[in-house]
Amino acid sequence: MDINLNADLGESFGAWRMGDDAALLGIVGSANVACGFHAGDPLVMAETLRLAREAGVSIGAHPAFADLQGFGRRVVQLSKRELQAVVTYQVGALMGMAQAQGLRVTHVKPHGAMNNMACEDAAMAATIAAAVKAIDAQLILLAPALSQLASAARTAGLRVADEVFADRAYTDDGNLMPRSQPGAVLESSQACLEHVLRMVERGGIVCASGAFIPCSFHSICVHGDSAHAVATAAVVRDGLLAAGHRLRSLPELV
Repeated sequence: MDINLNADLGESFGAWRMGDDAALLGIVGSANVACGFHAGDPLVMAETLRLAREAGVSIGAHPAFADLQGFGRRVVQLSKRELQAVVTYQVGALMGMAQAQGLRVTHVKPHGAMNNMACEDAAMAATIAAAVKAIDAQLILLAPALSQLASAARTAGLRVADEVFADRAYTDDGNLMPRSQPGAVLESSQACLEHVLRMVERGGIVCASGAFIPCSFHSICVHGDSAHAVATAAVVRDGLLAAGHRLRSLPELV
């Protein structure tokens, strides 16, 4: 199987440091770079792009609600026009920063509550997909497998990369288990690897209950803000390679 590993990066802000981007960029094939609304700032964005260029990974914009204190994980209700503007503003900012370094943004992945809400809200998903297409119809939308967001992107004619999560548990309807529930976040690198291999080998989402939902997917996410992010990304990469799978960037897959 050809598969992509991605991570959410560039999530430091000013003097506040989040994660080890340099180490993760030596492991993953694609980076989702925060655009300043939930995390990141212009200098962090520029530095993350520089590191991504040196590592040779593909670059995506990681837009979110304007929620620095809540790390973009709190629900925010926006009108259709405001949501489209918020996405456009953030993706455009990263595109400008990337162009200044001779790089090209190739995908978009919404963050946190914006992503979770769009997975279940068809109208919101369609608004995000329309915003991405209006910016550049060649952009890939990285969206959770089986989600309304992935469906809306396909309806809009965008290229879609379906995603599953290495470090998160699933409910029986194929959505991520809320972080407030026990067991929602997998606490060890080995548990993450076992979770990934089950999904890859069976060809779909394996839920926390043991239920199985068949689906195709292109990419596996490791959250860059977890305490064991680097170890987990390395263990998952090594486990996939040992099992005979091939790691690719998103543009190589979609």
